[in-house]
Amino acid sequence: MKKPAIAIAGLTACSGCQLTLLNCEEELPEIAQRFIIDYFPLGLTERAITGPIDVAFVEGAVSTPSDLEILMKLRNCSRSLVALGTCALWGGIAAMKNQESRKDLAKTVYGFAADDLKSFNPQPLHRFVKVDFAITGCPPEKGELLTTLAALLRGTFPVFPRYPVCSECRSRENLCLLIERDKMCLGPLVQAGCNARCPAVGIGCEGCRGPVTEANVAAEMELLLKKGFSRDEIVSRMQRFYPEWDYEQSS
Repeated sequence: MKKPAIAIAGLTACSGCQLTLLNCEEELPEIAQRFIIDYFPLGLTERAITGPIDVAFVEGAVSTPSDLEILMKLRNCSRSLVALGTCALWGGIAAMKNQESRKDLAKTVYGFAADDLKSFNPQPLHRFVKVDFAITGCPPEKGELLTTLAALLRGTFPVFPRYPVCSECRSRENLCLLIERDKMCLGPLVQAGCNARCPAVGIGCEGCRGPVTEANVAAEMELLLKKGFSRDEIVSRMQRFYPEWDYEQSS
């Protein structure tokens, strides 16, 4: 059987999603044996995109001409493209201030050097190219990445949970931080797959895995307002990983 050729690339991001792969220490020898790793700047000396590639995993948002060039090259020479992590899928932290002036934000950080920067509002991959599959999370769960690689060996993609973090949390018989502790928790809105790791240790869900299908944003907003959180506080929390919630969505 021919080994699938894969690429792992990072755009505007922290590299945490790519590190999820490198953290698969026990599995790395088998991954290297079963796949041809064609492009992986974080882990290989060779940095040229040659192709053809069976599957390209791309981390990060698109916010510079260089990001876009890499993304287009990978799309053009890859049979499938996978958005790896919340920034690639939703814009993530890189896009949390997209409603503010990019020029002003750059000047605040870089001062006069900002005039030479070539950047634009960070956007998820699907705004520019076709995305065939996504592994959400900040960073993605190791198990979901390995499951995806295993599925690729069989020529397909896996099916991940389509229910909210709340379902995982209640199945673990945790106290509900939102209802029973009056904490801000986005569990009802956010895609499961993390086994409710944060709520299980008393930390409200921050929303790092992005929105679950048919998330009832209006109901969550109404509940949090009744519990005394300000609208600005709620919006700030919700924009942290997914900046495009529809707050006025009818329930």
